Amino acid sequence: MPDSQAASPAINLDRIAIMRGSRVILHDFNLEVESGDLIWVRGANGSGKSTLFRTLSGLLPVASGKVRIDGAIALCDDNLALDLDQPLEKAIRFWTNFDGIAASRLEAALETLDLVGLAELPVRFLSAGQKRRGALARLLASEVPIWLLDEPYNGLDQANVARLDSAIIRHTEKGGIALIASHIAPTVNVSRSIVIDRPKMPAAA
Repeated sequence: MPDSQAASPAINLDRIAIMRGSRVILHDFNLEVESGDLIWVRGANGSGKSTLFRTLSGLLPVASGKVRIDGAIALCDDNLALDLDQPLEKAIRFWTNFDGIAASRLEAALETLDLVGLAELPVRFLSAGQKRRGALARLLASEVPIWLLDEPYNGLDQANVARLDSAIIRHTEKGGIALIASHIAPTVNVSRSIVIDRPKMPAAA
């Protein structure tokens, strides 16, 4: 998650297709997102929400179509990527140091998500919700303009849902972009929602 900002972040996908092996995940998919947008991405299991986010993050290629992304991207998904044997703050700091993020920004993110009291606890002893908040803290500390949040509410109690929502609102009010993939409606007001459906394959002759 590089530390770079765009003056006006944006995402433009023009009729893209994404393949996994021989399987078509998305076909002729279009998306336009502008500074300040908060988008709910919804769809059935296997419809391609997570695949779309990984593609936007540069982890998967597009098979066809045009992609334009203005601004750095931070992705938070089910891949925790934290050393289970390290204390929580040290495990996150490994990545924030790698990304060139100031220590003060991580400290602020830990406070925002009520993790200061857990900072010295090894990651393996944390609950699923606490681990998720740790991954979210790395995203908040990055301060990049585009956030991709894949099922961010999983494991969070009501108080921490409210903390995350407040952080998302602050981010978009400052001109950032947030895309939330979730099976349930986000508890924060969204600019709009988009539905991803499984591609309809042509009938056999």
